[in-house]
Amino acid sequence: FSAAWVVLSLMIPVLTGNAIDQIIGIGNVNFPELGRILLSIIACVMLLVLFQWLSGFINHKIAYKTAASLRNDCFAKINKADISYIDSVPHGDVINRVVNDIDLISEGILQGLNQCFTGIITIIGTLIFMFMTDIGISLLVVLLTPLSVFVTSFIAKGSHKHFREQTLTQGELTGYVSEKLNNQKLIKAYSHEGAAQDKFEKINSKLYGHGLKAQIYSAFVNPSMRFVNSLVYAAVGIAGAISAINGLLTVGQISMFLSYANQYAKPFNEVSGIM
Repeated sequence: FSAAWVVLSLMIPVLTGNAIDQIIGIGNVNFPELGRILLSIIACVMLLVLFQWLSGFINHKIAYKTAASLRNDCFAKINKADISYIDSVPHGDVINRVVNDIDLISEGILQGLNQCFTGIITIIGTLIFMFMTDIGISLLVVLLTPLSVFVTSFIAKGSHKHFREQTLTQGELTGYVSEKLNNQKLIKAYSHEGAAQDKFEKINSKLYGHGLKAQIYSAFVNPSMRFVNSLVYAAVGIAGAISAINGLLTVGQISMFLSYANQYAKPFNEVSGIM
């Protein structure tokens, strides 16, 4: 279903370009052909929405059933684990794995499985459609692609480090809170509230620091990728305009190329977000 809606989304710019080429000038519009093309676009959009919904529905079922299955397995493992293991590992860390880490896995499946798959098809599909129309402009888009990959990998490395630290500190904080809740009577009996509060604030402050840095790094992804995408879009626009002046491309084909320039760049944005 994902492959079907990607192919349909790649067909729409071709149909739109053909529709534009039917509008030749003032009083010179091929209305019968234009009508047929518009009906084809409407049919494509309706099927695209249907396939996209079906794809999303199945993907959500896969993600959440995987999470439910993992939680069952984890709890079964805890019940079978040796007492020595239970005593040696902070309880909050175990809770963090069963609750938060599995949530992250299901979120990763939800985003990664669908977006990576559709992203690969989109990149391959747009390249095929572009190369079939004009090799020169297509090569220009391909040559600018490493810029997107470089920006994505640079930001992903920084954000991954801080997201990892954030997850580890989250486990530490959950473990500390669990430990203190289980031993409240002992803490009060020995007037240990102040020291417990100080340590909690220290761990909480560390979590705040890593969380903030992770979000700042990841927040750079969207504007950075948009800037790179705009460069690709502008390059395609200029190259397309020169080709049209020389009679190598029609106005409709330029429109198609500009749509593909956006569609080609979109998977890089999505993959960088997932990473």
